[in-house]
Amino acid sequence: MAVNFGRRFDELLQQANHIEANKVRETGPYAMGEYSVDWNMLLGWRAKARQLLTTVCGSDSPHLVLFSENEKGGFTTSYGLITRLKSIVVAAKEDYEGGYLNRLRNLIQADVFDNELEQAEELFGAGYHTAAAVIAGVVLETTLRQMCEDIGIQAGNLNKMSADLTKAEVLNKLQQKQITSLANIRNSAAHGKTEEFRADDVETMIRDVRRFLGDQLS
Repeated sequence: MAVNFGRRFDELLQQANHIEANKVRETGPYAMGEYSVDWNMLLGWRAKARQLLTTVCGSDSPHLVLFSENEKGGFTTSYGLITRLKSIVVAAKEDYEGGYLNRLRNLIQADVFDNELEQAEELFGAGYHTAAAVIAGVVLETTLRQMCEDIGIQAGNLNKMSADLTKAEVLNKLQQKQITSLANIRNSAAHGKTEEFRADDVETMIRDVRRFLGDQLS
């Protein structure tokens, strides 16, 4: 089942609002008249928010880094901590809904994949058709895997991922059929069954993978 990350952001922000709304004024001889919130509720919320940021933004994203830095708290009260952390989740939600997270990642991936496909073309030109097919297949598989993760679909082999993405209406039937053909070439190459494909099949495969990336990462 696909995960609705937008809804999950909303759920966590509603939970944060609930935690904030139940703040109490600190009492005692050393109290400064500031507010605090339930630490157990805050701890659980932090774990869920961290998981969401890791999944949606990435383990090295500025959002998660900032979240981690502010989790340390310092001299901030528990109430101050929840308000700080919530603001980071709000910013991540805005970037997610605006498509900025995907666009930045896609730019980086497109550059990496372009280098990989250039390597495949060089290998093909040197007569290493099997290696070229394997590299092109890895690029295609990595792209589909990321597309599945983006909508909460469990990754699998090329045919399973293309079928699931088609069912989710991310890909169309024509694209699924093309991926099935490319998967056959990749699998044959990976298992050394060179008699099952021709050199021009690999050349077409590299071209089709490049076109597919252009459509999906642009």
